[in-house]
Amino acid sequence: MRAAARELRVSSGQARQWENERRRAWEQTRRQREGLERRAVRDSARVAEELARGRAPRSDVERRDTQYWQLMRCGLTNTAACTILGVTRRTGGRIRARQRQQTATPVRPETPSGRYLSLPERLQIADLLALGLSMRAVAAELGRSPSTVKRELDRHRDDQGRYLPRGADHSAQLERRRPREHKLVANAKLRLLVQRKLNRCWSPDEISGWLRHTHPENQAMQLCPETIYRALLVPGGQGLHKRYCRKLRTGRRIRKSRWLTRSGHGSVVRNMTMIDQRPAEVETKEQVGHWEGDLIVGVGSASAMMTLRERKTHYGIIVNLPLDHTARSVNAAATAAFATMPAHMRRTLTWDQGVEMARHRELADATGVKIYFAERSSPWQRGANENFNGLARQYFPTCPDTPRPTSRRSRSS
Repeated sequence: MRAAARELRVSSGQARQWENERRRAWEQTRRQREGLERRAVRDSARVAEELARGRAPRSDVERRDTQYWQLMRCGLTNTAACTILGVTRRTGGRIRARQRQQTATPVRPETPSGRYLSLPERLQIADLLALGLSMRAVAAELGRSPSTVKRELDRHRDDQGRYLPRGADHSAQLERRRPREHKLVANAKLRLLVQRKLNRCWSPDEISGWLRHTHPENQAMQLCPETIYRALLVPGGQGLHKRYCRKLRTGRRIRKSRWLTRSGHGSVVRNMTMIDQRPAEVETKEQVGHWEGDLIVGVGSASAMMTLRERKTHYGIIVNLPLDHTARSVNAAATAAFATMPAHMRRTLTWDQGVEMARHRELADATGVKIYFAERSSPWQRGANENFNGLARQYFPTCPDTPRPTSRRSRSS
């Protein structure tokens, strides 16, 4: 300080005053820098979470397609969704065609398990290293072991020694992925058994149950029905040839998407008594006389059959409707079917919300059967009848030249 005072030709008191001001300014700057660093370390986790959030669609087309599928998953028709978005129905058809007529699955963010480093943690590592923290200090902020941070940096630093968190996260996901061969592709014996059963017109549920019963201790020889359906009906399915689609009871080659179904639109049956008001003893299946019914319509609505299935005994009735399947004809067929039954066999009837039940009050008065209606697009509420319909379609396929059945009664287990 004395040398500097002589060089500047100032008194020692003036030099001392300037030195004290310099030291105070330096100390203040140091404290501010340390406070900012502590704040940056404290907020690093929050900033990393914000950076890791998924970005919105960048283009207007992607944003429009996202909004379109959101509307379709809410139950709207193609016309209604296109009207809300201000596009033509042809544009909606192109959007569906890009998904091969299958409803796009909503993108759900993956929930981190905690076992592996997540993207927010990698972003936080990069920020803390930029602040000059050591690996042990970074690990303490993350609540991880220092060896975890060291392995992460050793694996994912580039040739220049830089750590890029998003690239590191992408590389880690690729390395962690465990590609597994489809079960029907890897197991030739299992594939042969499934093909044989499909050739005999067994349903995937029957095949799955038979495999569990035949090979109870061998998990390699078991598979769920969804595996067979996905191999046949989903685009890109592997393990089974598409020719086996004709062996399914529906005969379709592609899975029917929800946008193809009529959910909440069309004609409405009035004065319905819903299934939630049905007596509790119906669910227990301890009492006979509770029926489920439906209408099977052929190609072009040229033919139709009415099916009835008793819940406890699984006694089934198929009635041909040779002329039409209007509400009047369905009422006449159901009345004739119930006419020969004793009173204890005529308790309740559960139907879907098809317009053939428009005169359900007349049917209830004529037969003494209480009629209840299932919710829309809820076939599982009438599971016995839906299964019976699948069996019926196996023997009466929806072909124009198939002979129409007469009234038939069956009992299936």
